[in-house]
Amino acid sequence: MIQVFKSSNLNFINKTLITEFWIQGFQIPYNYRILMFSLFFVIYIMILTGNILIIILVSTNHRLHSPMYIFLSNLSLSEIFFTTSIVPNMLYVLVSGGSIMTFAGCFTQFYVFGSLISTECFLLAVMSYDRYLAICNPLHYNVLMNSRICFKLAVLSWLLGFLLSVITMMFITQISFCGPNMIDHFLCDFAPLLNLACSDISKVELQVFILSFSVIVFPFTFIVLTYLSIIRTILLIPSILGRQKAFSTCSSHLTIVSLYYGTLMFMYSAPSIKMFHNANKILSLLYIVVTPLCNPIIYSLRNQEIKYILQKTITVKCILH
Repeated sequence: MIQVFKSSNLNFINKTLITEFWIQGFQIPYNYRILMFSLFFVIYIMILTGNILIIILVSTNHRLHSPMYIFLSNLSLSEIFFTTSIVPNMLYVLVSGGSIMTFAGCFTQFYVFGSLISTECFLLAVMSYDRYLAICNPLHYNVLMNSRICFKLAVLSWLLGFLLSVITMMFITQISFCGPNMIDHFLCDFAPLLNLACSDISKVELQVFILSFSVIVFPFTFIVLTYLSIIRTILLIPSILGRQKAFSTCSSHLTIVSLYYGTLMFMYSAPSIKMFHNANKILSLLYIVVTPLCNPIIYSLRNQEIKYILQKTITVKCILH
């Protein structure tokens, strides 16, 4: 909907104010949209199941009440919230061929998933710090990473993610939207919103870019530096078995970091592919559904502790039934 107001300037030019957006989704035949709906619905259920399972395993097994797994359960919780903020509405858009989203709803979605992306960046950095202390400073690990510090770092990651996104929203609310109101995407992302702006967006683009760059690059740089120290320490271990054991404790996290930052950087650095109308939307799916799906799978397959607890739980359930 577009409301029209008369301006008070000398030319009496009409000024319009957008109150809702039309989310286009994927412009493909209905049969393909139904196929995509079925596929993403199954993936969404798998994401919820896998991440909820990790949270349950960590919360109910005392062997997993260590900082590494507490951070992992926070990561799984952020993945659940992240996909839930996007995928259900995306599924509705797929079935209906598009949908109306209010101005407030659009910006709420943008704020929530932007905050959760930031939170995950900070959680991955905190997890790398935990592995750094465990491998590079094992004698003081229990002092430097006790339950109190672990709790504070987890809470700080969530607070930073959501508070910094408030600054982004303050920048974006400076933009005027006066029509058209059609978003060529399946969610309210930054670039599609800018395409609808009818005011100067150069300052806002620069401000948001600097903030987003800081939120993504600073944690990533910290992770790289911690892993350089971890690798150097592992290489100094005399026995091959000792090196393998040390590396196995951080291999799952390193795999997830590579997948998460790889998809983010590919998404935001890849040039637009104009020959494919839905290219940007397909690239967005990399970090919206692929990464949250892979995280619990990676930790289930590569982490021996979780694999053991999961097998033990399944065995007990089978015996009881």
